[in-house]
Amino acid sequence: MQSLLRIRLNTTPEQFERLRALQVAFANVCNAIAPVVQRTRCWNRVALHHLVYRTMRERFPTLGSQMICNAVYSVSRTARLVLQHPDSPWNVSRRSDAPLPFMRFASSAPVFFDRHTLSLKDDVLSMFTLDGRMRFDLRLALPEKARFAEERLLEVMLMGTANGFELTFRFAGLEVAGDVQARSAKGLLPEYVLVIPPETTPPLPSAGDPPSHDAPHPIATG
Repeated sequence: MQSLLRIRLNTTPEQFERLRALQVAFANVCNAIAPVVQRTRCWNRVALHHLVYRTMRERFPTLGSQMICNAVYSVSRTARLVLQHPDSPWNVSRRSDAPLPFMRFASSAPVFFDRHTLSLKDDVLSMFTLDGRMRFDLRLALPEKARFAEERLLEVMLMGTANGFELTFRFAGLEVAGDVQARSAKGLLPEYVLVIPPETTPPLPSAGDPPSHDAPHPIATG
């Protein structure tokens, strides 16, 4: 069985703008956290959370506490891929004394959700935005509904597409959760992450730029 379930969101223009604003804000927080990884050499999700949570909450109050936690997860997840994947040129096991590279998240980077920020109940999807919850009527087929009841949900991502936004639900399936080597099938790095050599001055973030071992808690379903 496929480990991914993608659901396209039928948004109004106003809903699209709200989701886009959330996506940009989430990327900004990731870009504020990423230099801490480079400076401290810490990318374990729990340890990184303790390093940055309070500061990020003060700098980005509109994003909410749980979305700050999800941004920490996103940075930790990407850092594991960049710094631990055996095929990565930045693998720390081969260059333990070398400075770490910078990571820059484009504004097209996905937004990660968890059970506190997204729920699915009685065919109604409710999700966090910067100005209140947004709801969609979802008419899932019976096999899709069964997956939420029978399989373990690992991740929920909001991604921008050429036609709007879609949610990607990643189930355990045949994959092993936390296995960084399993993420190399279609290329080492996603296009929304730029890895910059440490000797290069990183570019300033722009909201208009194009494109640990624990996941957020599964979403609530019913």
